[in-house]
Amino acid sequence: MIYNGQIVYNQNNCLNEKKASDNLCRLCIDSCPHQAISIYRELDAKSCTECGICTAVCPSDGFVYRDTDTLYEYLKNSEKIVLNCPQAIPAGHEIPCLGIIDRDLWVTLMLYAREKELTIFTGVCADCPDKKACGISVQIFIELHNAWEDHPPVLIKVAADDGDSESTVSVQAQNESRGWRDIGREKFEEIRGGNTSLEPYLIPKTRQFLEETWKSLKSEIEVLPIPALKVSERCTNCGECPEICPQGALTKTDTKEQLTLIYEPLKCVHCQRCVSICRSKAISMEVKSLSYRLLTGKVLLYQGKRRFCASCNKQVFDDLEPPLCMACATKNPYGSFMITQHSRSQV
Repeated sequence: MIYNGQIVYNQNNCLNEKKASDNLCRLCIDSCPHQAISIYRELDAKSCTECGICTAVCPSDGFVYRDTDTLYEYLKNSEKIVLNCPQAIPAGHEIPCLGIIDRDLWVTLMLYAREKELTIFTGVCADCPDKKACGISVQIFIELHNAWEDHPPVLIKVAADDGDSESTVSVQAQNESRGWRDIGREKFEEIRGGNTSLEPYLIPKTRQFLEETWKSLKSEIEVLPIPALKVSERCTNCGECPEICPQGALTKTDTKEQLTLIYEPLKCVHCQRCVSICRSKAISMEVKSLSYRLLTGKVLLYQGKRRFCASCNKQVFDDLEPPLCMACATKNPYGSFMITQHSRSQV
């Protein structure tokens, strides 16, 4: 466990620790605008500005914003929602940066926007050292906006703090007015000599908040645009994709005759390891309109019959006719043709 004020690295939640893979996740390292994260996921306190982009791009809360729970309580209990970054006027609940807002949190904000007024104040991002972090989060918002055309409005205003601004909305706790960096340093000092253990959890915080919000709000929204897996007819029934899933979101029922893939969207963190490992390119991640029941349930993603060599009965992973394994194909009178076709099917 590594602390740096408000940003926490929870090693047990990191995908690289959950399940070994040749394709290591580097989203936090590559997205950090200040190169403050080492290959060992250590934070350089002098370089880190706690913009929070590492928490937004991390699929599984390997990096997490420590006050996410406080933010969620504010969203849930306030009559109207006003958020501001440190560079903006102190108009409401201060967040480190728009960089902490990932896709699930944007969706949660939009759900609340149907029930209550929601405004986000920012400073002049072009002049901010965390502008890259803000830009990544805004791009996530734009992609969501394009996928959800009739979403409730989220008002974002540029209102830089000139140093003389007074709070326009009194919604902060008294200690929050001191700023998130000061609070973060104090909390870091409090826990530095104590127990720094943090229990791992399977479903990221913002995904939990999205599920809770959608369930609790009396909303007319029946479906939401959620990235989800799709399996095409090119699937060869090899059964490798569930083995690589670090979340247990993709599981299989495996018999000699048939392969069945079960998908749980709530657990899926869109790391796409299953997509990258699929040799037949049958798996893809697409934004789909999911109901609450589909998001939180188990989905029959795919069911296919296994194919076996017509000569030796060994399992084969292509759709050629007649089905032949490589060894038997070389013995076939048309062996050279079969090998050529088999090779092409693997490309």
